[in-house]
Amino acid sequence: MTLLDGPPRVITAGAGLLADALREQAAAVTGVSWRPPLAGTADALARVLADPRRQAANERAVRRLTSARPLLTGVRRASEVLRTAGPAFLHAGPPITWERASGPMRGALVGAMLFEGYARDEREAADRLAAGEVRLEPCHHHAAVGPMAGVVSPSMWLFEVRDDEHGGTAYCSLNEGLGKVLRYGAYGPEVLDRLRWMDTVLGPALSAAVELAGPVDLRSLIAQALQMGDELHNRNRAATSLLLRELAPAVSDAAPGNASDVLRFIAGNDHFFLNAGMAAAKVSTDAARDVPGSTLVVAMARNGTDFGVQVSGLGGRWFTGPAGVPDGLYLGAYGPGDANPDIGDSTITETSGLGGFAMAAAPAIVRFVGGEVADAVAATRSMYEITMAEHPAYQIPGLGFRGTPTGIDVTLVARTGLLPVVNTGIAGRVAGTGQVGAGLVSPPAEAFTAALQALSEAVIDPFEV
Repeated sequence: MTLLDGPPRVITAGAGLLADALREQAAAVTGVSWRPPLAGTADALARVLADPRRQAANERAVRRLTSARPLLTGVRRASEVLRTAGPAFLHAGPPITWERASGPMRGALVGAMLFEGYARDEREAADRLAAGEVRLEPCHHHAAVGPMAGVVSPSMWLFEVRDDEHGGTAYCSLNEGLGKVLRYGAYGPEVLDRLRWMDTVLGPALSAAVELAGPVDLRSLIAQALQMGDELHNRNRAATSLLLRELAPAVSDAAPGNASDVLRFIAGNDHFFLNAGMAAAKVSTDAARDVPGSTLVVAMARNGTDFGVQVSGLGGRWFTGPAGVPDGLYLGAYGPGDANPDIGDSTITETSGLGGFAMAAAPAIVRFVGGEVADAVAATRSMYEITMAEHPAYQIPGLGFRGTPTGIDVTLVARTGLLPVVNTGIAGRVAGTGQVGAGLVSPPAEAFTAALQALSEAVIDPFEV
């Protein structure tokens, strides 16, 4: 009877029509954000949620992810560490063929052919790639990641990052800077000249410097950068400055003849840390792989055609859907018609609790990807609904030093209908264009529903546990 002693208090869910009508009558209304599960997932979701292995498996997987301690231990040539049978290029995202490759992916592959001397001109490069003379393999299949097109050829230098806690190793190419660069599909003379300089000057200098300085604690640098306004995907200004401070003395000692050029290049490239951070994220998520029964997402990646995810309890299987076109801000006269669908392995940052999941730490990011500061905060808050944990080291000052939302759970994505928030650069759809903007993009729901269905088929009878 006490419910009748005061004014009515109403909780509403779903459509806002009832809430609006009550507010017009001066009634106090509390709205609940509720979404139906993703269409067609009810049976698979019920079966996966009933899997007796799930809770313990997820606790183990997310604990391994958040306890990883990535260290920058070296800068190595791809040919030394990424063993492939015969001529091969690595690329971003799930497997792709030349026939299905987008403009920027084709442009980057052509550029790699010219850089390696596998072809004399663009036409010969495209013909040889179309004929299958150089195999194409995902970076993720070789414990590696690559931003945007993510093309890695044998002569390129890579960051080598090792997990001091669990023992894994991951690799990522060195960052070229912004604009007309290979990873955005450009392959003109200025792109090739820069790659050759990176081959003969930057790579050897950094390799010698890291060997001289010893391992660099990337987990610590990422934690500091989050508290200095970075989110570690599209904003890496603080992290790059911190890495430069760590390496500058060793670069000066190890490569005195080239130190000024190397340090000037890093200092002028706010995204230089991105690639080291991607390798750190990759080695962390790899630590959570192959836990039977786990519904934790361990990779999200795009090749410019498909968006793919991998799940801890399902091995190396890819679940894909069509990559969407980002919604964002464009450079110069470029517009949405110039944009290629989403591309790159850099969503490994979101997979590990950074990037779009940490936008509340980087209010300035909205000037690069669009929106308002409140949108960045709301994006991070929403990601707590689909993740398993808050990262103990990666904390957001503006949220009271709350840990970033970490460990995407396929079942939570299906139950809430919320898709991971991704912020990204935008590549021009025509090969050779380069970067045309930056923005936000949502993954295709079907990649997660397909993964959920596969998880339901892998559930074992509880009497067999």
